[in-house]
Amino acid sequence: MILYFSATGNTEYIAKELAKGLDDECINLLDRIKNQDYSVLHSEKPFIICAPVYVCEMPRFMSAYLKKQTFTGSKDVYFIFTSGGYCGISGQLAKWMFRKKKMNYLGHAEFKMPRNYVANDAYPMLERKEIEERILQSRDMIGTVVEDIKASRKLKARHIFLFETIITVPFNPIWCKYKLRAKDFYATDQCIGCGKCAKLCPLNNITIEDKKPVWKDQCTHCMACIGNCPTKAIEYGTITQDKEQYNFGKYRYVVDSNKKSS
Repeated sequence: MILYFSATGNTEYIAKELAKGLDDECINLLDRIKNQDYSVLHSEKPFIICAPVYVCEMPRFMSAYLKKQTFTGSKDVYFIFTSGGYCGISGQLAKWMFRKKKMNYLGHAEFKMPRNYVANDAYPMLERKEIEERILQSRDMIGTVVEDIKASRKLKARHIFLFETIITVPFNPIWCKYKLRAKDFYATDQCIGCGKCAKLCPLNNITIEDKKPVWKDQCTHCMACIGNCPTKAIEYGTITQDKEQYNFGKYRYVVDSNKKSS
């Protein structure tokens, strides 16, 4: 069983391609997370959990959900992480979490995907060519991961050094508390009041009032609202103005055209 959360499509693409290659069920965890649905997940095949990486870790809301979730059937679990280039200690934390559940952690794979984090100027958004290259490189990596899982092999990723764990464990919650703020989000006059942003927010942080989105105090900066807005009506202060808002769907042609030519 493949389980995933995806804000702007990167992780969803990898999860669904893995499901095709493994002929397995694929479940989007968004509604379960939003509704705090912890009904048992059962699979006779290994669990494969696909997650993006925020601030060197799996999203904190997703970790919190998985800790409470009950898994039955197979005792084997793999993790797949997507990031803009650095997965930090995501794998180590996933290993600790599932060993506590007395499950067999069989490693993780890291996919370097295009960045979606437009609400920050620290990392520049990528040019189209590099976005296309990252998508194609990730597509080519999927087959190897599928074959490893079919053969029940452990997935191998970069070694995590102790200093990375020592730095990240206290840093992540502080950064999330003080830097991942929602107060600068707003909708422009292009907003049509469709409510898509509220439906896609994993923290239920957005409400629609007078046909306009209103952000509350919680935010994980997943970019689901801004990256999926059909009219490009959502901005984050002045940081996102004149920036291309990333969504995997805009670049679907990269893998679709390649399928046709292969």
